[in-house]
Order: sequence, then C-alpha cells, then structure tokens
Amino acid sequence: MTFHASGGPTSEMNVTPMLDVLLVLLIIFMAVTIQVHRTIDANLPVPCLGECDGPPTIVLEVLPGPEYRVNQRAVAANQLFGYLLDVYRGRPEKIIQVAGYPNVRYADVITAMDIAKSAGVVAIGIAPKDALSR
Repeated sequence: MTFHASGGPTSEMNVTPMLDVLLVLLIIFMAVTIQVHRTIDANLPVPCLGECDGPPTIVLEVLPGPEYRVNQRAVAANQLFGYLLDVYRGRPEKIIQVAGYPNVRYADVITAMDIAKSAGVVAIGIAPKDALSR
C-alpha cells in the first residue's frame, strides 16, 4: 500500500515486485529448457562406391499378419528369434535393416525390432522403400 503526499493511502498497486518475480521465473525456465533438450544420436551409413567389402546386409521385412521375411526367406513369427540367433552367431557385425510394408501395424514393426535386439543385434536401421520386394 502506498501513501499520497497528503498522508492518505492509495489504491494503486505496486507491480515492481511482481515483474521481478516474473523475470526470475523466465530466466529459470530458459535455463531448464536448455538443459532438458534431448537429441537422438544417429549413425548414418557411408555409401559404398564400387565393390563393397563385408558380409551382406540382413533385411528383416515385416509383412501384414504379422509375417516375417529375412533376406527374402519366410520365417514364422514363433521361429524368428531362433532364426536370428543362428544368423548372427558367427557375424562380427550385428546390424539389421528393418523394412515395414505400408499396411503393417506400427506395433508389429516394434515387436520385430525388439526380437532382433533380444537376438543380439546391436544396430537397427530402417531400410529404404526400394528394399521392399513386393
């Protein structure tokens, strides 16, 4: 409450303390936002020109149903884990490309990725559209 020169109280509000608090909160929120920012690390493949060395890429195709194909070979859903274990047993690079068909549920693709991770796959990539054989 403030007083006039005449000595009586006035009904005008002093907003200076509120502005100080507002500015402090703004600075706190700006600092917290910078620290909370999260990123996703992505390893992009290096294109190979000419002859490429190394084992062929493993492509896991997720079809509606869900049905699976590993490098064009049909694999039953209940045998996918064992099949991937056999494929990756002797491979030094445990990388797989996952390709989902347009009408496949998102949950089926995630389930396939989880099965691949459980089978020892270290890196999962998303196969380009032309990798799908229709």
